[in-house]
Amino acid sequence: MKAELMKTLPLAALLALATPAFAQDTTEPPAEDAPAAEATEAAPETTSETTADQPQVDLGEPVDGERQPGQTYIEKVVGDWERKCITLPEGQGDDPCQMYQLLKDDKGNSVAEISLGRLPDGGQAVAGATVVVPLETLLTQQLTVAVDGGQGKRYPFRFCAQPGCVANIGFTQAEVDGFKRGAAATVTIVPALAPDQKVNLTMSLKGFTDSYNELIVPVPTQQ
Repeated sequence: MKAELMKTLPLAALLALATPAFAQDTTEPPAEDAPAAEATEAAPETTSETTADQPQVDLGEPVDGERQPGQTYIEKVVGDWERKCITLPEGQGDDPCQMYQLLKDDKGNSVAEISLGRLPDGGQAVAGATVVVPLETLLTQQLTVAVDGGQGKRYPFRFCAQPGCVANIGFTQAEVDGFKRGAAATVTIVPALAPDQKVNLTMSLKGFTDSYNELIVPVPTQQ
């Protein structure tokens, strides 16, 4: 309480200085050479002087909601998928977007994340995904993805950095169609400290079809 009083004291003192002194003897008659009109007009001058003596404060300004180039934002949410986009400089076309979801274990803890987007036409893979898992993952056991308890497919990790270890995955049209028909996929990793155990992460497929169909197919960059 004492510290708070010390913090507020300077502002209170400034406000006190800005308060006009009204301790004036009103019984004293006005000077004979002062017309009544001039006495009446003195009040606005006192008000103006009071405003000028008020403490300097910042009133702020409205925040501009315009996004800056390179800024990531969530465009919309479809089912259990967020659509994350990156702001491009003005005049460089539509912002590129991907589907995004946090992957949770059987206890509901968020463990990993996946970002998925379309790939340019002409390749065997029509969609690409980046999966980031904790650094304590046993990389030699790789990562597996299975839809609705079906046969899984294994993918290697590419590298590890501060955010985690990364697997870059390509999905064929048949695999994307499987996601559209499915209810949930299971992403399985093995912890390095418990190589005899598996951690199963749920990738919900609720909203996958609508979210995926709204993604724009990128045009290959001409070299």
